[in-house]
Amino acid sequence: MSDNSLRLVWVYPDLLSTYGDQGNALVVERRARQRGLDVQRVDVRSDQPIPTSGDIYLIGGGEDRPQRLAAERLLRDGGLERAVSNGAIVFSVCAGYQILGKEFVNDQGQRQEGLGLLDVVTVRGEGERCVGDVLADIDPRLGLPQLTGFENHQGVTHLGPTAKPFARVTMGRGNGTGDGTEGAYNDTVFGTYMHGPVMARNPQIADLLLKLALDVNALPAIDDRWYEALRAERIAAATQPA
Repeated sequence: MSDNSLRLVWVYPDLLSTYGDQGNALVVERRARQRGLDVQRVDVRSDQPIPTSGDIYLIGGGEDRPQRLAAERLLRDGGLERAVSNGAIVFSVCAGYQILGKEFVNDQGQRQEGLGLLDVVTVRGEGERCVGDVLADIDPRLGLPQLTGFENHQGVTHLGPTAKPFARVTMGRGNGTGDGTEGAYNDTVFGTYMHGPVMARNPQIADLLLKLALDVNALPAIDDRWYEALRAERIAAATQPA
């Protein structure tokens, strides 16, 4: 990547774009362009090979059968793993998050192999589905403000020793394990259950990915009034008494 260019890859929009998570790609692209970066966005359908030369890869949520198909095709393709080994940044949501782990339970009730890019394992929860607004404090090492989002999943995701919790919930279920964790990450790969889309509610996440991809500590300031108004609205709505 040159100093003023960025290659953004939106993975399998035909399978993993059920809950509006394509908005994350729009936000990353917009915030990069506002800072004068030349962005090439590539939408890769499930019948196309994953390019290995991207800088940031985004994966959304999806229903159970499309999730299984996406996992099978990503494993056969191998491009995403090669991109990560080349230093690419990956941000995944819900079904995409589960796919990046070591395994999850598919629509046929079977254990499905994941990509192993995150040290997490997802099983099917036995209790009520995790649905509703979420507020969470992001890992302070990432230097981001309170996370706001919306969760809708049955999976329960257990973190292994090399996965760090992306956040800890103050409202909502997060990973569903009862320990308060939400999502997971390592140096370059991130996963969360948050829809919303999460980057429209939390644009600082998009900025974090840009800084990692550009290998910089800070980005030029831009007008965040619209985003902050949305953040404030959603946080207020989540904390109002029922």
